[in-house]
Amino acid sequence: MTTSSKSKNTLHRYLFDDLSVRGELVQLDDTYQHIISSKEYPAPLQQLLGELLVATTLLTATLKFEGSITMQLQGDGPVSLAVINGDNNQKVRGVARWDGEIADDASLHDLMGKGHLVITIEPKKGERYQGVVGLEGDNLAEVLEAYFMRSEQLKTRLWIRTGQLDGKLHAAGMLLQIMPDGTGSADDFDHLAQLTATVKNEELFSLEANEVLYRLYNQEKVQLFEPQAVEFLCGCSRERSAAAIITVARDELNQILAEDGAVNLHCDYCGTTYSFDSTQVFELFAQQDSGSQTKH
Repeated sequence: MTTSSKSKNTLHRYLFDDLSVRGELVQLDDTYQHIISSKEYPAPLQQLLGELLVATTLLTATLKFEGSITMQLQGDGPVSLAVINGDNNQKVRGVARWDGEIADDASLHDLMGKGHLVITIEPKKGERYQGVVGLEGDNLAEVLEAYFMRSEQLKTRLWIRTGQLDGKLHAAGMLLQIMPDGTGSADDFDHLAQLTATVKNEELFSLEANEVLYRLYNQEKVQLFEPQAVEFLCGCSRERSAAAIITVARDELNQILAEDGAVNLHCDYCGTTYSFDSTQVFELFAQQDSGSQTKH
């Protein structure tokens, strides 16, 4: 078995030339670990964020335009929120909120309780779309397959895996979808789905994409396209934090400064805290006042 010790943070698209079926394969390790390292997430929540990350990456690859997809799980269980955002350039970020103890063997329904999945698609140009789907199924892949059945009417299957290999956390997944040209056969699709379902975690986590595809589909004609890197990108900055501060009433800021000695803005996505003392807050408003006077 040819394995690679290199980090795998890539999305691969592929096509079955004769069968009008498309596929995707995503393999993530460092990007996944970056997202779950911002907080001390319990193991089941690390797994859930990994599944959401894989699913979001697979779905953003289906976008035919510049924009982003946000997948957000909401519920009344111990986990109130788990969200991953990704764009067509495969820049991703994510966070979750939970309260109380979580059992090591907690399932999706144990974590979320009564809940739903919100999928938001935001093109840079055009109208925003939002779909809400109940948590029907035992895992996130089944929930998403039900979503595709209702919304796209395109036969779609997903395989999402998270786990450890050689002491390192990995998240990976595959997607199969009949092409929208109408020539795809349901029998061909089901045959490919049966082959894909045989993939092992170790293969997804350790093998190069071309070897994974060869092992699964060596009797088929598969066209593998150039990979796309998947990278963590938070987007927070001191400048954005400063812009947020000057939208807060000055009396409220003065009270925070009197109590805490500084105004602290914490980024949930990457764990960075931006701190502004009284002098720095004063300077922000002085610059704003100066700018306002200049405009007049």
